[in-house]
Amino acid sequence: MTLSPRRVRLYFGLLTAVLLLVLVLSARLGAMALTYPELGGFLGEAFGLTPPNPDPMATLHRGVFFQIRLPRVLLCACVGAALSMSGTLMQALFRNPIVEPGLIGTSAGAALGAAIIFVLGNSLSWANVPVLGALVLPAAAFVGALAATALVYRLSAAQGRVTVASMLLAGIAVNALAAGGTGFLSYIARDPQARSITFWSLGSFSSADWPSFYLVGLVTVLGGLVALRYAKSLNALQLGETEAQYLGIDVRKLQNRILLLNTLLVAVATATVGVIGFVGLIVPHLLRLAGFSDNRLLILGSALLGAILMIVSDTVARTIIAPAELPIGVLTAFIGAPVFLWLLSKYRQLNSRGGFYA
Repeated sequence: MTLSPRRVRLYFGLLTAVLLLVLVLSARLGAMALTYPELGGFLGEAFGLTPPNPDPMATLHRGVFFQIRLPRVLLCACVGAALSMSGTLMQALFRNPIVEPGLIGTSAGAALGAAIIFVLGNSLSWANVPVLGALVLPAAAFVGALAATALVYRLSAAQGRVTVASMLLAGIAVNALAAGGTGFLSYIARDPQARSITFWSLGSFSSADWPSFYLVGLVTVLGGLVALRYAKSLNALQLGETEAQYLGIDVRKLQNRILLLNTLLVAVATATVGVIGFVGLIVPHLLRLAGFSDNRLLILGSALLGAILMIVSDTVARTIIAPAELPIGVLTAFIGAPVFLWLLSKYRQLNSRGGFYA
């Protein structure tokens, strides 16, 4: 099903409106609730439209909004967009709508790379340099994610062709290997390090701040622009590798660049907030159910819908058992795992030769 231009504008207008709505709602809700007039007043003060309110309670609420809520909500949007675009890219690259970074080892590799820094970071002299230290964790996560993705891609390539069955089997093996490495590091780590690894592996936005938002936001925006540049080539790739080559596309170069871009998006998000699964699976598929097929629309739509889903999930995670906080990775797993099983059964039924594994 191809969407008409009118319906495309309608969908994107609706997604944009919902995103703005959940941004405001999420910034308001929490252990310390803020009112809508307060939010408007804080924004007016930030833009110099209204004078600051000297009331002590207003000062406290202002600090909560600008130092805790706003960077957290914006970081949620960026992480959701990054993971969703990553899932869209992976599904387009492998030409299968039930592929996502967590299934092929990308997230697990990033987690292993970050866990190494958690345990060994203090012993690395260059990691304690202020400028370099802030980049060590994302860099380690990127290297781990890239190594895991490259290994899965190499293992799943049979006679120059990547099959979905072999890719998932290789992903299971690499996921187990990376999980074993992370578990070993947790075992030998000291208590504070082990707690950091455990809490981080469950995913959380509790440590969100402005520097982390700037980093993830920059990578997400630049990554989205690069992804849009390759969207037409990915559309051609849906016809098959041979057909894409006939259209003048260097398939191997395209695959390598998309894998690098996907790895960067996942690694930066994972290094910042921990492991959050299934977002890259659910969001692109929901858009396909709505009729999206052009990868240009899928990339833009996944960024918007992924941001919405992540903001809503984080809002639920930090309010459902307030003042405590539920790890967001647990929440997305509870939602995503049943959806994945449903998709798996659906595609098995649709394929007369044995479904997904044919």
